[in-house]
Amino acid sequence: MIGLIMFAITLILLMVGFPVAFTFAGVAVIFGIFSEGIDLFGFMPYRIMSVMQNTILMAVPLFIFMGIILQKTRLAEQLLEAMGDLFGNIRGGLAVSTILVGSLLAASTGVVGASVIAMGVISLPVMLKHNYKKNLATGVICASGTLGQIIPPSIVLIILADVLGVPVGDLFHSAVMPSLVLVGGYITYVLFIAHFDKTAAPAFVSKSQHLPNIQKYILVAKAIIPPITLIIAVLGSIFLGIATPTESASIGAVGALILALFYQRLNWDILYQSSIETLKVSAMVFAILIGATAFSMVFTYSGGDTLVEEFVMGLPAKEMSFILISMGIILILGFFIDFVEISLIIVPIFYPIALSLGIDMQWFAILIAMNLQTSFLTPPFGFSLFYLKGVAPKSIQTTDIYQGVIPFIIIQVAVLLSLIIFPQWYGFTGF
Repeated sequence: MIGLIMFAITLILLMVGFPVAFTFAGVAVIFGIFSEGIDLFGFMPYRIMSVMQNTILMAVPLFIFMGIILQKTRLAEQLLEAMGDLFGNIRGGLAVSTILVGSLLAASTGVVGASVIAMGVISLPVMLKHNYKKNLATGVICASGTLGQIIPPSIVLIILADVLGVPVGDLFHSAVMPSLVLVGGYITYVLFIAHFDKTAAPAFVSKSQHLPNIQKYILVAKAIIPPITLIIAVLGSIFLGIATPTESASIGAVGALILALFYQRLNWDILYQSSIETLKVSAMVFAILIGATAFSMVFTYSGGDTLVEEFVMGLPAKEMSFILISMGIILILGFFIDFVEISLIIVPIFYPIALSLGIDMQWFAILIAMNLQTSFLTPPFGFSLFYLKGVAPKSIQTTDIYQGVIPFIIIQVAVLLSLIIFPQWYGFTGF
């Protein structure tokens, strides 16, 4: 029972507010010495060296850098305004633009917090100015901002690929269809609401409405084509086998710098600040990874993984029972702790069980990513809700945000259930 006690104490400490990396490492040291003795940690240098030599994880800081550059140079803001010019003249058009820009930001950055904050600052005031209902406007921003969890090149997909032993390129490719279905569901819902409730999402008159169509389309193309080209270069190089995910991440980082130069927005201050923020985020991720490695080692040596496996194996219809239980646990934990901790602590506990049950690991990884995205939205602790509340005008109440995300949570759960029940629709074998 030592492993389960470890797990419970760790969750309590995280909820109290202790730093994540130190919580995992500290609990591991205390329980490791108690259960196995200090000699157990003689293996830690080898495990840390294995983490530091992992070339897959090199993609994480590069993609983070790419996203921060695009955010700080305000290319995301330019992209949203251009999309508004294209779709704003129809009811719900501005919300559709926000969803599409959220998809592009997800494919550009893979960082949920950056996407939600960027669109909260840029898109929310515009939608409110044009009399969008508060709950619809906030729901659209939160939902589209979390697409970075599932749309490649997602940071969580890179981490899951490493934990589950799945090629990153294959996982990126597998995530495309569920991502398109989810985005399509969001857009369909917005257009449906706008059609039947004419006050929910009025048409948007863009500031370039007076320009001739050709000139307007040229301005829109100038804002949209370069970022899309960067996304195609990053993902296309992986899908076509031209570059590894790590190499494509470097393409993305350099491409973001070239885009910033192209728009004449790159300067030394932006480069310095982006580098410092990349360093901070990357250090946080790898500190958690090392702490999680120690935790996982002690949990395994104490027999916690065997206890969990025996419980699952004793269930009726154990494959489906395991999927439902694991998804439920991840969804609940997602209310309280970040996706990095879940990916590095919880998923390694489930991995050997899924392997022994013959579950398709790519399918399992996509289910986890989709589930983590749902947990980002779910009241009362969804991180995206807090991100948006932090930048929203005072007129936006917390209840507006909670009410706004509920329909999008239902859409996400529906897509997740379709992935579980009909994996073949998405190209997976399932069990």
